[in-house]
Amino acid sequence: MQSNVYNLYPEINPYRTDWLKVSELHSVYYEECGNPDGKPVIFLHGGPGSGCNPNQRRFFDPAYYRIILLDQRGCGRSRPLGETGDNTTDDLVDDIEQLRLHLGIERWLVFGGSWGSTLALAYAVARPACVTGLILRGIFLSRDSELDWFLGKAEHFFPETWEKVLDYLPDGERNAVLQAYARRIFSDDSSVSVPAAIRWNEYESSIMSLRPGNGSNNAAVADDVQVARARVQIHYISHGCFVSHRDMLNEVKKLAGIPTTIIQGRYDMVCPPITAWQLRQVMPHAEFQMIADAGHSAMEPGTCSALVAATERFKTIRGL
Repeated sequence: MQSNVYNLYPEINPYRTDWLKVSELHSVYYEECGNPDGKPVIFLHGGPGSGCNPNQRRFFDPAYYRIILLDQRGCGRSRPLGETGDNTTDDLVDDIEQLRLHLGIERWLVFGGSWGSTLALAYAVARPACVTGLILRGIFLSRDSELDWFLGKAEHFFPETWEKVLDYLPDGERNAVLQAYARRIFSDDSSVSVPAAIRWNEYESSIMSLRPGNGSNNAAVADDVQVARARVQIHYISHGCFVSHRDMLNEVKKLAGIPTTIIQGRYDMVCPPITAWQLRQVMPHAEFQMIADAGHSAMEPGTCSALVAATERFKTIRGL
């Protein structure tokens, strides 16, 4: 690492993988990597619905950090896959706390991007004494204005992409896109649910990066994972991600004592920068970075470098 440009750490494998039974219905997958005696950090993935992947371990120095990745309810390797029953933001906050206690961790650094930033803030508001710091990327608070952007107003920049979303539906259903896709994606008929889920997921992935293919993941995704991801995301969006009734910008003012870094892509078309800017206004103690040449993806060079740099800086913060 040199010239203030930070690269991902080399690939690593977990030293522990397991499932934590968090309710009668759900068991969540988690893994631990890096230094078992290191400073604990938990990574909260986006979506909602996406699950974790091996590259997300690489934001952290494995010699320094005890790196914990968690697949949220219904996501990734958690069981049952795609389950939306008993699956709310409050449930996920409780799961994070159950995992902390299960692992015997007193306090930890919380790292969350996109939907993960919402969840990180919700957890920190609920359990501020358990959080040593926050690293937040691509800020999303699930307000109506943000959901309206994602569900159509992004057309102003991606008209051809939004047209593909609409073209999948008959004319009579195009005025209620979310509901129309939900009916198909929650169908018990895989010949209906799978292609609808693939089309739904393609929309977000196609507007992730400033430059096409820059920072995107082109790995093949199994049909059941496609459906699970779409079901969980639509379930959350349909309910305002279970936080739209809250004034999160007011609630986070109680986090003034928690060291925080906010990293936002200037040309983020999934979570436009206004939300990150407004969060910065109510968290004036936070370090704020607007990445000039980035969209939403954490893997775009400028954003990736800033995230690794943030994990490096948190090594020097007293008490972490």
